[in-house]
Amino acid sequence: MEKYYISTAITYTSGKPHIGNTYEIVLADAIARYKRLKGYDVYFQTGTDEHGQKVEEKAKSEGKTPKEFTDEVSSEIKRIWDLMNTSYDKFIRTTDQQHEKVVQHIFQKLYDKGDIYKGEYEGWYCLPCESFFTDSQLVDGHCPDCHREVKKSKEEAYFFRMSKYQKQLEEYIETHPHFIEPESRKNEMIQNFLKPGLQDLCVSRTTFKWGIPVPFDSKHVIYVWIDALTNYITFLGYDTETQSDKFKKYWPANLHLIGKDILRFHTIYWPIILMALDLPLPEKVFGHPWLLMANDKMSKSKGNVLYADDLVEKFGVDTVRYYLLHEIPFAQDGNITNELLVNKHNSDLANILGNLVNRTLTMTLKYFNGNITNKSVINEVDSEFINKINNLDKNVMENMDNLQVANAISEIFEVLRSSNKYIDDTTPWILAKNDTDKDRLETVLYNLLESIRICGILLSPYLPDTSDSILQQLNIKDKDLTFKVDNKYTVNTPSILFERIDIKSL
Repeated sequence: MEKYYISTAITYTSGKPHIGNTYEIVLADAIARYKRLKGYDVYFQTGTDEHGQKVEEKAKSEGKTPKEFTDEVSSEIKRIWDLMNTSYDKFIRTTDQQHEKVVQHIFQKLYDKGDIYKGEYEGWYCLPCESFFTDSQLVDGHCPDCHREVKKSKEEAYFFRMSKYQKQLEEYIETHPHFIEPESRKNEMIQNFLKPGLQDLCVSRTTFKWGIPVPFDSKHVIYVWIDALTNYITFLGYDTETQSDKFKKYWPANLHLIGKDILRFHTIYWPIILMALDLPLPEKVFGHPWLLMANDKMSKSKGNVLYADDLVEKFGVDTVRYYLLHEIPFAQDGNITNELLVNKHNSDLANILGNLVNRTLTMTLKYFNGNITNKSVINEVDSEFINKINNLDKNVMENMDNLQVANAISEIFEVLRSSNKYIDDTTPWILAKNDTDKDRLETVLYNLLESIRICGILLSPYLPDTSDSILQQLNIKDKDLTFKVDNKYTVNTPSILFERIDIKSL
């Protein structure tokens, strides 16, 4: 069985994650579930990034220890990931003792190798991003990433020799065209960071204590990059001297799924750390777009933040999942508002999907007491319809292989639309009036049930609860993704998949 290791970025424990943060875990979950559906041995890792100055200060302001604070926030993040029905195999925390121990071993190994050295850092420091910048990197005197104010800072620090590996990384990116996607993000990394030349990276700090101590110099704590980025290997059982069977099986990762704003850390810092450790690089790093609130980046200070649990309460888990997966473009930022959610819920989920399942099962029960076999009374309209159903698996797979998740869902909904049109074209209610058309009527309903069955299975990565409900209503266990001519259906009483929502009721 082929393995597939997918990870999200680990979520920083500075506060409750908003719907933009939640988008990433839902997207990763859809990919992981799809790979499992196709028979892969999937390992799906997510979790929380818990050290740093920002956490230390936030905890202090709330009168808590950093550990108490991160315990609470990490639990809240996990609660929301679970609420969104995500099927991760491992939820990690960087405060895990085994992780901390291996991070120290990695730091020591890089130091012993001469890749880490002691120096002094002077630069512009952005607290929210926990990053240093040079004069030339600032944008109008502000942080180039979050555009907030920066402060001049000077301190003793350990540095990682990034420059030593620059050429090696450039060659790797050149010879592995799909390592960074989408293409536009790759060009950004090359032009903005690699071409101007890499500076050595500050990998320790002395101005705060909430971090993993440098093993040979206790006044320093190991800075975020070596601590956070190495989670992708430490929790698989990597150590500098030994490697677990799990690590040997799943590394390198097939996909690191991350926000476009942290692409630099995952496509420059992380590959170079791996090169220094003599480890293979992940197959692909995909920088997904942002989710905007009415065309504006979400931020608590602007008061334009939506939270997953509030949306789930109003719309249900699968509506929120559907919106996140279907409405966010592959390489551009997407928008979310309550109104847009209501429109998609009513038009796609209630009308196209819910209505189709309900109509088909109601007619099956009304005309055949719920028992259907294929009488194979075929008309021209059937061939085109069955052809579409049989092409669906291939079309979904092509899109999922390219991480075009929204397009994969569109393919399924195209067949669902065709199924509704097929009802209009074949007019079962008219066929039911004439006994001589009974076999034709049964064939029509059989074709519709097969379409719903295959669409129901293929919806499972995106709308897992809805998929379960559809297959339970069809009362059939066949998981084949091609149109079968010899299935026997004994359907259950239909239940409403999606009630229409009145925007005024929200």
